[in-house]
Amino acid sequence: MLEDCQSYNLDIILIKSISRFGMDTVDTLEALNQLKTLGIRVIFEQESLDTTDTDSDLMISIIESIAQAENESRSENIKLGIKQRAVQGTSKLYNRKCYGYVHDKEGNLIIKDDEAKNVMTIFQMCLHGKSVISIVAELERLGVKSPTGKDTWSKRTIDVMLSNEKYTGSVRLLDNGKHGVVNLCEDNNPAIISKETFQAVQIEKTKRSNIVKDENGVQRKSKKYSSKRLR
Repeated sequence: MLEDCQSYNLDIILIKSISRFGMDTVDTLEALNQLKTLGIRVIFEQESLDTTDTDSDLMISIIESIAQAENESRSENIKLGIKQRAVQGTSKLYNRKCYGYVHDKEGNLIIKDDEAKNVMTIFQMCLHGKSVISIVAELERLGVKSPTGKDTWSKRTIDVMLSNEKYTGSVRLLDNGKHGVVNLCEDNNPAIISKETFQAVQIEKTKRSNIVKDENGVQRKSKKYSSKRLR
């Protein structure tokens, strides 16, 4: 189109909407400036804009506003799509792979035996009183590779694993505190640990979060979370 304008084959360009221009804000403004320099008139029907009687500052403001509105609309449509797929049970997030699982040919989760054994070991170590730091040390002592294939494990990795309900075969989506609805899909995938074991670990983690160390390294109950009333 610009080539035709530069060859003076066009005098007026009629466009349904600015959004149909097919460019971002900067490129749109640059193209309009080039056309204006060439003496080409551009009319946007939907916005009732004519470049011959619209100053540059106003055009910039209008284009930026439209771009922002389109971005917000696109973002809302994406969020709505995610919610709908979660409710319908068709979201790919249900079968997102984590340590202990691999995908079969159909994209469904199946257990990876060697990793699943490590998952069970980690949960059992937690139930037997080992802290996350102790679990990390034991895994490294045993030469167990991390999910990324490294010789060292991070505390964050262990903590996330111990909180991952997918190991019981259930998956919750949209459970991030920003949505009013939580979609629970039970029997989504083969379970590596029982629901009872998972719940016992969550209780154990809660108990430990109520323990702090003073300046001498002595463990005590945190007053912040103490159930005792002050008298």
